[in-house]
Amino acid sequence: MNKGTLKDSKKFNLSTWSLKEIMLLVVLGSVFGVIYYLFVQLYFLLQIMLGPFADLSQHILFGSWLMVAPIAIAIIRKPFSGIFAEIMAALIEVVVLASPFGATVFISAAIQGTGSELIFAATRYRVFSMPIFILSGFFGALIPFIYSALINDWINTDLFYYRLVLQLISGVILGGVISKYTVDALRKTGVLDNFISTRPPVHDK
Repeated sequence: MNKGTLKDSKKFNLSTWSLKEIMLLVVLGSVFGVIYYLFVQLYFLLQIMLGPFADLSQHILFGSWLMVAPIAIAIIRKPFSGIFAEIMAALIEVVVLASPFGATVFISAAIQGTGSELIFAATRYRVFSMPIFILSGFFGALIPFIYSALINDWINTDLFYYRLVLQLISGVILGGVISKYTVDALRKTGVLDNFISTRPPVHDK
């Protein structure tokens, strides 16, 4: 498993994005827009299965809706790539697949993308180790949870801590660990040979 930093990090400038990077972002957003929509269907099924605890299903699956951000960041390695990827996925969900959650998906996407991207931004998009992916999943789950807890008044409810713990675990596993494995698997296939994520890291450990 490759870990490490890049020597050639660039400051954010939309003009530095190549057509290839923009197209990759569109492809990732489109693919994960469909995947996210499928997880929404699983969410409805899980609600039925959980009965009186149906509302916890969103927290159990939450990490699945974080995955495209760290994957896009690890491949493109430019500021806002994670946020843009989440918004692109939301666009597919809402406009193409008619998500039952409507335009609110865009707000969620922006917040989730921001939470996931913070830790990568803190490293100046130079470190892509498993611990960084895990932290990305953690904050990608925590920041949206704070937002949702405030607007839905979860703080004083009996399930508050169950919601929090389940969402953080889901974020770490699906939004962090699985996303890292996905990037590594894509790299091994050679499909990313023309992208920055295939450059050798400065440090392996």
